[in-house]
Amino acid sequence: MLGYNGFQWLFFFYIYCFFGWCFESAYVSFKSRKLVNRGFMRGPFLPLYGSGAIMMLVVSMPFRDNVFLTYIAGVIGATALEYVTGVVMEALFKVRYWDYSNKPFNFQGHICLGSSVAWGFFTILMTRVIHAPIEQRVTAIPARVLAWVTILLTIYIVADFTLSFKAALDLRDIMVKIEKAKEELDRMQRRLDVIVAFSNEEKELKKQEREERRELWMNEMMASIEQRFAAIKENLLNRPTAYGESVREEIAELRGRFGEYLERQKNESRLLDFYKRDMIRNNPTMESRKYRNAFEELKKIANSKRK
Repeated sequence: MLGYNGFQWLFFFYIYCFFGWCFESAYVSFKSRKLVNRGFMRGPFLPLYGSGAIMMLVVSMPFRDNVFLTYIAGVIGATALEYVTGVVMEALFKVRYWDYSNKPFNFQGHICLGSSVAWGFFTILMTRVIHAPIEQRVTAIPARVLAWVTILLTIYIVADFTLSFKAALDLRDIMVKIEKAKEELDRMQRRLDVIVAFSNEEKELKKQEREERRELWMNEMMASIEQRFAAIKENLLNRPTAYGESVREEIAELRGRFGEYLERQKNESRLLDFYKRDMIRNNPTMESRKYRNAFEELKKIANSKRK
């Protein structure tokens, strides 16, 4: 066992990537009560499961005659793989594709005790039940046929992974842009608060609103800014001399900047092509701690495109 050549190892990897996609898609579809093409990639492959399966075969190799040591090797190896993958993906893309923060005995939300225990049992199941018939069938495939099939699969999977990787990086960049835009709107709103406020009572109200504004969604903040411009316009209609020339110029500048932002917002939905939209839809547990509100905005856009 395990005296495989390179094409066989790669083919096993693709098989378990596909099995992992079948399992995850079925599980998430059942929970969501709708069909979900689960995974980082668009095609029916989940590299984490393929990597996990190969890792299980390798780490259990020295202990294949000892069930207990096979279990321990699976727990350690799979947990380490899950943790490293989770940390690297969050560092690269600023989102989490899974999160165990609400599970007991978790570490940084990337791994948890329950998952690690399950990985150990799955390693035993994998090495002693699942892999044997698959090994028998794969090793029976003529070497030339297996090589060509593996090469074609590799071309397809590498292309899919490359596009998915780029889409994930683009999502990260979009979240950063949204967060910066929100900061700019927040500064604009603070300045409008100063212009609108006339009495101490109003100033206290504005102070309270500024505290609450930290949790506003982008569309709520835009509506709030529109209200302030409306209040300024009403003040000008009632009291044409309410603001000095310099303040009027500042109001005009702020209005112009806000108008430019609204123009950019008209094309916001185009930022999400089908790859990015599907990546968000197919991973309902995805979240971003650093750019939480920005990512929620993107989820809204992605889900609205389906309707």
